[in-house]
Amino acid sequence: MTLTPLTGILVIVLMGLVAYVTRIAGALIMSRMPISKRVERFIYAMSGSALVAIVVPLAVNGDTAARVSLVATSLVMIVTRKTLLAILVGILVAAGWRAVFR
Repeated sequence: MTLTPLTGILVIVLMGLVAYVTRIAGALIMSRMPISKRVERFIYAMSGSALVAIVVPLAVNGDTAARVSLVATSLVMIVTRKTLLAILVGILVAAGWRAVFR
C-alpha cells in the first residue's frame, strides 16, 4: 500500500469518526442504563485504570523530562485539584526540561 497525503488525511478523518461514534454510542448506552452505586464504582475504577495504563509506561520507559513532568503534574494536582492547570504545568515542565537539557 502506498501512502499519499490523501491516504493520511483519510486515515485521520476515519480515526476521528470512529472516536466520535464510540463517544456518542457510550453516551447513548449510559443514558439508558440506571446508574447504581455498583455501576458508579465501576466507572470510577475504569477511569483510574485508564490513567494508570497511560502513566505507568511513561514513567518506566520515558526520559527524564517525562518523569519530571509526571512529578510536577502530580504535585500540582494534589495541591490545587485543578486538572487543566496540572496538565498545563506538566506540558510546560516537559518542554522546558527538553529545551534546557537537550
